[in-house]
Amino acid sequence: MESSRIRRLFLDFFVARGHREVPSSPLAPRDDPTLLFTNAGMVQFKRTFQGQEQRDYNRATTCQKCVRAGGKHNDLEQVGHTRRHHTFFEMLGNFSFGDYSSARRSRTPGSSSPQRSSWASPPSASG
Repeated sequence: MESSRIRRLFLDFFVARGHREVPSSPLAPRDDPTLLFTNAGMVQFKRTFQGQEQRDYNRATTCQKCVRAGGKHNDLEQVGHTRRHHTFFEMLGNFSFGDYSSARRSRTPGSSSPQRSSWASPPSASG
């Protein structure tokens, strides 16, 4: 299956469940001096999660373009050694801004258990 098809299936799954599809934000955040690059799917929602900004929707799904080149998620030493370490990638994500509890989390396609995070990579041992 092509990556464009996987991307579309993911976004459509969450749109069908009441999420707003939000376009990818820029790789260099315009309004966040704490970040050089967008390094995670939630970066464009940071102010919303901090209570500094309101959105006209409570749920979102995205395919966010990301770069990881340093800091907490510094994977540069691993690039090329495994198939899951890249400096540029797209992170698929679904987000709620206080509108559903863990009991109501959307179930991801092919899964019988609720998921909290994106499909970008398997969970790390450190959380």
